[in-house]
Amino acid sequence: QVQLIESGGGVVQPGGSLKLSCAASASSFSSGVMAWFRQAPGKERDFVSAISWIGSGGIKTYYANSMSGRSTISRDGAANTMFLQMRNLKVEDSAVYYCAADPGPLTVATVPRESSYTYWGQGTTVTVGQ
Repeated sequence: QVQLIESGGGVVQPGGSLKLSCAASASSFSSGVMAWFRQAPGKERDFVSAISWIGSGGIKTYYANSMSGRSTISRDGAANTMFLQMRNLKVEDSAVYYCAADPGPLTVATVPRESSYTYWGQGTTVTVGQ
């Protein structure tokens, strides 16, 4: 069983930055995919970004159009932790951000799908605005 714990959410002004973290338990897999999804009040949960790896290499990153150019996803394999650096945040980025993980393999088509992921965190809230 993989446990995922998100952190880094908070309140930020429009145009500001936040860095989210997702720490996976020590029993996480050596190859797989980790992703960020977000859900705004009254809306469906949407894909934000993902990172896949094979062993210590084979890194691939994926971004939704909504955050492309304004975010960078990365992973520290030794610490089993994934990060999402978000920049130039907008009011519409306000949401609960969820971390997800799966041992994979996933395809380009399946990476953005909620149903592709076995493990989920509890979420961290990002609020953009005064």
